Amino acid sequence: MMAVAVQESAIHGRVVRAKRFLRGVMSELKKVSWPDKRALSAYTAVVFVSVFFTATVIWLVDNFYTWVLQAFLKQ
Repeated sequence: MMAVAVQESAIHGRVVRAKRFLRGVMSELKKVSWPDKRALSAYTAVVFVSVFFTATVIWLVDNFYTWVLQAFLKQ
């Protein structure tokens, strides 16, 4: 009987901590300065351009190393 009470107490403690955590999360989210639609579009464009540029550079470097390795292995 005692083990059941301890287990229920532990579960209750976790629920209380989870509720407190979620209340804290909601409180912090209210403090966030959310961007407007125009800024969000600009930030999204910057991310897409950056990802495209980085992927292109990685692709070029990969192709260069592939070309060098193939030239080295043919000899």
